[in-house]
Amino acid sequence: MDDKLDTKNPLESVMFSYTTDTNRTELENKILKETISQLQGELSKYRRPALMVCDIVDTFEGHAIIKTPNGNKFYVEVSTECGGVNAGDSVLVEQKNLTIIKKIATNKKFNVEKYVIIDKPDLDWKNIGGLLDQIREVKEVIELPLKKPLLFEKVGILPPKGVLFHGPPGTGKTLLAKAVASSTNSTFIEIVGSELVQKYIGEGAKLISEIFELAREKAPSIIFIDEIDALAAQRIEIGTSGEREVQRTFMQLLAELDGFKPLGNVKIIGCTNRIDILDPAILRPGRLDRLIEVPLPNKDGLKEIFKIHSKNMSLDTKMKRDPLLEKMDGFSGAEVRAVCTEAGYFAIREDRTKVTETDLFNAIEKIKIKDDNDQTHLTMFG
Repeated sequence: MDDKLDTKNPLESVMFSYTTDTNRTELENKILKETISQLQGELSKYRRPALMVCDIVDTFEGHAIIKTPNGNKFYVEVSTECGGVNAGDSVLVEQKNLTIIKKIATNKKFNVEKYVIIDKPDLDWKNIGGLLDQIREVKEVIELPLKKPLLFEKVGILPPKGVLFHGPPGTGKTLLAKAVASSTNSTFIEIVGSELVQKYIGEGAKLISEIFELAREKAPSIIFIDEIDALAAQRIEIGTSGEREVQRTFMQLLAELDGFKPLGNVKIIGCTNRIDILDPAILRPGRLDRLIEVPLPNKDGLKEIFKIHSKNMSLDTKMKRDPLLEKMDGFSGAEVRAVCTEAGYFAIREDRTKVTETDLFNAIEKIKIKDDNDQTHLTMFG
């Protein structure tokens, strides 16, 4: 049809071509304008100052007290566009005069569950060796109140809210906590005290509060605080902001402990290698007042632990165990497990499927050398 138009009427052909070019040009101009508008919008985002996230402490008519991320508090105005705000809300504030601009929704579960270990352990009491007395105490203090709370009410006594495991590293403190969580079908929430102090300066107290709230939601639950000495060491008068923040976090932990009912279905287990530096406030009645020492195993304990860790190993039937146990005198449960693992590697390196007595002796010597080197390093740099 276009060919006929060109041959019969050249003027119409020229007008058609002009109209087509004009439409194409207008379309290109429209696309360019939209692109420029989008780029201008992006540039305005780069030029716009960032807003600060703060928490509302208290509210007044048209004003509020906010807490900034570094812990300071300010009396500020609330924008009319923001609407109503309440204590505990998270808001966006302008950085220069801290006027509240907008209320935002925060996901507390995301913040907490991202930084703690939440688990449903599957660990039987029979997999823990050499700690019969400690197991009996844990069952009385943690397991029995969770399983039979009415029994305590009828007798008329209040069980402890929590316990403190103390003793050398690798003796089975964490295993005891996981085993009691497994036996009571409780959610196991693990916190490391040193990481809490190092990573959350400015937010430690808030995180502690949210962790205990999470424990209530997932009850029955057990909160296991490893390296609690990093958080609950004796308080001293130091003016640094870091020390003050640790103190605030510690005070929040004490407040949460005091807020729990003894017969509640949330229990707290603290763990430390340095009970000597703990603040007495954490150990007073009503808090972590039941102390359970988890020492290095004796000979009978070593025998039980070695039996547990070697039960699935292919051992030489002629092996004499008493000399091995004497060589491992002073070893922790974790070190006995390491001996079994290293002995297995000695056999694998020689393409053998049976672990010999020599493999185990060599593994013991290797662990001893490693411990001596670690001790030397601590003496020089600790």
